[in-house]
Amino acid sequence: MNARKLVYLFFSTLLVGSVCGTIIAVSLDTETYFSRGFLNFLFGTIWMFGICAAISLIAQMGYFAYLTVHRLALGLFRSVRLWNGVQVVLVLFVLFDLIYLRYIAFASDEETLWGYMITPVLLLIYSLAIAYWKRKETNRQTFIPALFFMFVVTVIEWVPALTVETVNETKWLWIYLAPLLAANTWQLLLLHRLTGTPQNKETAAKH
Repeated sequence: MNARKLVYLFFSTLLVGSVCGTIIAVSLDTETYFSRGFLNFLFGTIWMFGICAAISLIAQMGYFAYLTVHRLALGLFRSVRLWNGVQVVLVLFVLFDLIYLRYIAFASDEETLWGYMITPVLLLIYSLAIAYWKRKETNRQTFIPALFFMFVVTVIEWVPALTVETVNETKWLWIYLAPLLAANTWQLLLLHRLTGTPQNKETAAKH
């Protein structure tokens, strides 16, 4: 990994997160952006692009923090299997907390626990899909770390939105989550291409 590749990783992740986040934000709140003329749409989109860019920076800090923690944990546990087991437990723990603690904190008398399961379960399914993609492009040892990063680290980065009652609505939660998911997915699937990580035999055979 040289300086040119690091610069490309930084700016491409920033752009992907910002653009994807802005598209989702505008799509989920079309009335705000399109009901007051072109200038309102232009400045509103620019403002949202800036917000999504800031969120994308958080995603990048989270990724490099996880890479550091991952290396330290491998040295501490001295076993990939043990560290992977810990990561699976943490994934399940965070899934439970994401559902139950939000329900305790924000649910009204009319709301049920089931309503608070939809977004976390969708996020877990998406994380599993991206982890499987990462595994197919590299090797099977990357599946658990990729799942942990996509789910647990994304949730940690998402905490500021989850803990603010004024944004505890499905629309705003997805507006905050979209640039995180886009940036995390991009950098997770790009890094092994930039570093030249060996592919698994199945993938290599296809090329």
